[in-house]
Amino acid sequence: MTNPNNHANGDHNSNRPYPPPEARRQRHYVGPSISTSSSAASFKGCCCCLFLLLTFLALLAVAIALVVVLVLKPKKPQFDLQQVVVQYLLVAPAASAIGATVGGGGASSPAAYLSLNITLLLMADNPNKVGIRYEAAALDVMYRGLPLGVATVPGFEQPARSRRLVQTRVVVDRFNVLQSDALNLVRDAALDDRVDLRLTGDVAAKILLFGIPTPRVQASVDCAVAISPRKQSLTYKQCGVDGLNF
Repeated sequence: MTNPNNHANGDHNSNRPYPPPEARRQRHYVGPSISTSSSAASFKGCCCCLFLLLTFLALLAVAIALVVVLVLKPKKPQFDLQQVVVQYLLVAPAASAIGATVGGGGASSPAAYLSLNITLLLMADNPNKVGIRYEAAALDVMYRGLPLGVATVPGFEQPARSRRLVQTRVVVDRFNVLQSDALNLVRDAALDDRVDLRLTGDVAAKILLFGIPTPRVQASVDCAVAISPRKQSLTYKQCGVDGLNF
């Protein structure tokens, strides 16, 4: 015998609407998957390891710098122009330059030709407790700011607390000096018997700490020389270095 209540309950359950598919999917979703959580955790771990590594390297660099500065107490190397050997220095004024110098007039574009061959001996003094490695450098040879040529200085290594002679040569063959510089050159050579030259350039150096070179530093070399064309000899010299502070 059928219970009326059962019929009522059956009809009631049969007429109950089913939830939409989205609601069913949301009912079974319990949280993020295990693989997603593990990936996020591994990424955070890699970031932490990378941060710790960079921090350690920075502290190590600071410690090495403190050791170099406080223990070794590095000093600035010294450069001195020890000797200048003049093979020849010739000034050949053009006809227009001679007329302008003697008569005060002449052509509007005077000229003079300069030929130069000199050998420079630079003394490098390293007062530090460690060695220094110098890279090859090119020094500009100038007359009143006018570039005449280049003096190439080879690279070399200098032991601790030592001195070393470095030789370089400057050769200028009939350099054409124009206009006002030509008049000054002819006047300096003929009347004053003095030609002032300047050697400037940058030199790169590295400290050798236990045989390992440190980061490079720059130095500015500035040398001034005066040469007598009549005597073919040096009359004045001065050389200095700035900026090479370790």
